[in-house]
Amino acid sequence: GLRVFLLLVYCATMIALYLAPLGITSPCIMEENQLPPKPALVGHRGAPMLAPENTLMSLHKAVECDVQVFETDVMVSADGVPFLMHDEELTRTTNVQAVFPDRAAQSIAFNWTDLQQLDAGSWFLERRPFPTVESLSPGDRNETTKQRIPSLEQALEAAKQSNISIMFDLRPENHSDYQTFVNVTLGVILQSGIPLQQVLWLPDGFREDVKQQAPDVQQVYGRKRLKNEKEPLLHVNLPYQDMSSEEIRQYRQDNISVNLYVVNQPWLFSVLWCSGVSSVTTNACQVLKEMKHPIWLLPSSTYLMIWVVVDCVSFLIIIWAFVLLK
Repeated sequence: GLRVFLLLVYCATMIALYLAPLGITSPCIMEENQLPPKPALVGHRGAPMLAPENTLMSLHKAVECDVQVFETDVMVSADGVPFLMHDEELTRTTNVQAVFPDRAAQSIAFNWTDLQQLDAGSWFLERRPFPTVESLSPGDRNETTKQRIPSLEQALEAAKQSNISIMFDLRPENHSDYQTFVNVTLGVILQSGIPLQQVLWLPDGFREDVKQQAPDVQQVYGRKRLKNEKEPLLHVNLPYQDMSSEEIRQYRQDNISVNLYVVNQPWLFSVLWCSGVSSVTTNACQVLKEMKHPIWLLPSSTYLMIWVVVDCVSFLIIIWAFVLLK
C-alpha cells in the first residue's frame, strides 16, 4: 500500500511538472512581427555611469547615447535660481565641506554665487559609483574635474541645442515656499525659448497652475490612471515593479505613454520591450543603446515544441530508469 501511494504521488508530481509549461507566460513569447518598437531611452540624471550625475557633461554623454529625454532634479537657490541637484544636501556630489566647512550643507540654503564655487565632478573619480569610471579616457577625466552645478537655464539651453526633451522633479516637495519654487521654475522655462513640448513636468504640486500658464508643457504623472479620471492621462512615470505586462499592453492600446524606472539590465529591458513599454529611465544608456533586439524572442509554436521534446526525452529517461531498477 505504501508503494502504491508513493507511486501515485510521484506520478501526480510528474504530470504537474509536464503540464506546468502550459501555464508559463512571458511577454517575449510572440511572433517576430508582433514585437513592439524599441523603447526610447531616458537618461537618469544624464548618463551617470559615464559622467557625474546632473551635470552638463552627463547631459552631453546622454545625448551621445541617443537618449530622447534627459531626466533630472531641480532645486531653487536661496536667491531664486533653479539649479540641478537631487539631494537635499550637497555633501554627496560636491566638495561643499571643503569650500564651506562652517556652513550647513542644505542645497537650497546657498545662493547661486556660492553654488558656482563648488566642484561637482571630482567626487565621481574619487568615489567611483560605477565600475565604468575605471574606463574613462584621460580627456573625460579632465572634463569631469571641471564640472560645476548647472542652472536649469543652462540645462534647458543644452537640451534645446541637442533637440532632446527634459523631464524633472522639483524638490523639496514639502517646503513651505514650494509654490514660489514652481513659479520661478516655470518662469525660467518660459523665458528659455525651448519648445514647451520638450518639457515633461513631473511635480504634482500646483500642477493646475502650470497647466494654465503653460498649456503646451507635457504633464507626466507618477501614478496609474483612476477609474473616474476627469481628463485622460497621456504620460505616466512609474517604477517598473508597479506595472504588469498586461497593464503596459492596455495602456499602449489606449495611447498612454508609459515610462518605467530605473532599468539597467538588458534582460529586464528585453521583457519591457516585449511588453510594449514606451520608454525606460536608465543609468546604463550606453548598454541599452547597443541592443538591436530583445535578448530572446520565441514564437509560441517554437516554445511549445521545445517543451514537448524535453517532456518526451525526460519521460523516456524515467521509463529507462524504472526498467533498469526493475
